[in-house]
Amino acid sequence: MSDDASVILRPAREDDLPLLERFLYDPEASGPFQWFGWRDLGRFRRRWAENGLLGPDGGQLIVDADAGSDGPYGFVAWRRLDSGPTSSCWSIGIALAPEARGRGVGTRAQILLVRYLFAHTPAQRIQAETESENFGEQRALEKAGFTREGVMRGVVFRDGRWRDGVLYGVVREDPLPD
Repeated sequence: MSDDASVILRPAREDDLPLLERFLYDPEASGPFQWFGWRDLGRFRRRWAENGLLGPDGGQLIVDADAGSDGPYGFVAWRRLDSGPTSSCWSIGIALAPEARGRGVGTRAQILLVRYLFAHTPAQRIQAETESENFGEQRALEKAGFTREGVMRGVVFRDGRWRDGVLYGVVREDPLPD
């Protein structure tokens, strides 16, 4: 099986909630760049009950595999960021289970999310941020068609200290990989 070719995005189902909650209570599942300590363990269930994790200002989709594969792998998310008095863009993120990392799943999922958001919203820009030491995510974003735009100093507090981040962006006119 070619891992990246079998990746799909789909709306969350109620039986996906344990996977999503795993990222809130299991530091190993979250990984070194996504563990910020224990947080509100009920947030996914409340949002699921409210809107199925899909709202006008953001949402989450499950990163899964075609039939016969070993998914679901995790989720992608997006939220609206105001970029001016009358404009906004999307900020995206991804969380993958450890067994899905390093296989091209994240790159493919982020390509699919960018295509989805450009097809179904009027957004001109989509951006992503990651820690400056998260080289795997930086590679995935670049393979997904994002351009590295700059370093944000001291932007994330994790594990007892402030860390630098890297900002990536893609605009509607940019070519996306297949």
